[in-house]
Amino acid sequence: MSDVALADPLMNTYNRFPLTIVRGKGSVVWDDKGKQYLDFTSGIGTCNLGHVPEEVKTAVSHQLEELWHCSNLFYIRAQETLAALLTARSFGEQVFFCNSGAEANEAAVKLARKYAENRKGAASKEVITFTHSFHGRTLATLTATGQDHVKEGFAPLPEGFRHLPFNCPESLEEIDGAQTAAVLLELVQGEGGVSPADSDWVKELQAKCRKENILLMVDEVQTGMGRTGTLFAYEQYGITPDVMTLAKGLGSGFPIGAVVANRKAAAGFGPGTHGTTFGGNPLACTAGAATLEIMTGNGIPEQAMTAGKRLKTDIEAWCGEFGEIREVRGKGLLLGMELNGEAAEVVREARQEGLLILTAGKNVIRLLPPLTVSQEEAAKAVNILQTIFERRKETSG
Repeated sequence: MSDVALADPLMNTYNRFPLTIVRGKGSVVWDDKGKQYLDFTSGIGTCNLGHVPEEVKTAVSHQLEELWHCSNLFYIRAQETLAALLTARSFGEQVFFCNSGAEANEAAVKLARKYAENRKGAASKEVITFTHSFHGRTLATLTATGQDHVKEGFAPLPEGFRHLPFNCPESLEEIDGAQTAAVLLELVQGEGGVSPADSDWVKELQAKCRKENILLMVDEVQTGMGRTGTLFAYEQYGITPDVMTLAKGLGSGFPIGAVVANRKAAAGFGPGTHGTTFGGNPLACTAGAATLEIMTGNGIPEQAMTAGKRLKTDIEAWCGEFGEIREVRGKGLLLGMELNGEAAEVVREARQEGLLILTAGKNVIRLLPPLTVSQEEAAKAVNILQTIFERRKETSG
């Protein structure tokens, strides 16, 4: 093997930080040089209980001694346990397990189209999404995504998707039940700039879907599992969706996705209509069940709500001093700081100071700490950010 192959064996699909993470615990990670970082990325909202939570570790360690993989042609106890927990704690009545958020959204699209064909006929196949949304990287889910840059170079794209303006009451008038199978919505657009949906608009959207016999599907891949301050974000909007997609925080880092649906919507699938080899893997479902039990049993979503309000308030206490910061927004511990300029340089400076943060688009800083972050850790992150903006103000001044 050549030196070039050894040096760069991975496809160039990520703008990686110049950092190799080798260990994590709670809200802290360490690189291969032993440097410690406060992690306000949580694996992009995945490690909601922090890195390597002991209860999940114990459950998965036990499962490692029992069974690693089993075909979905057989019943899998861990699947049934996790599905029962999810339906008991949500509107849902049935669950389909897969491996990721993109797969969950892909399955939801298929479910919606099969449901619509069975109930309304072949003409009702359109899936409506919204501008600035993000739903995944498969061909169908990137087509569903309301951001053009993710689609460049991948034409021809699948038909049957339409994007309407987000948070716009007039957009609801363009929804036609005769051709629409479902509406797919993020209640807080994470990748699209950490933009929460307006509560009144969401209620009007639900009313429209009910009137036109359109499935209302919420993408809770990033907002779910306590991230916004309730177990699922839809609970804060006073709505009851037909379908919900989950991933990220569901497995504390183990690859898992889920489609949660009411019985009416779930009836769209029957034997042979959809499937997966690894979805619902015993290890991933065991991690998911342990995660969900810990989260609900210890009031983790409520902690996230309190911590998020405090974090937002602490940043707002000084951000007005800097013209560079336009707004702080979000829900729970999914927060964004919109800047007048690009956010990537602030992310780089924070990393140098031992704080890991993300962007959400070009001009938004995204803060996604573990939901178990301590007050001291949050205060440290706020101090680092304030110091960075003070330095940037002095430099530009």
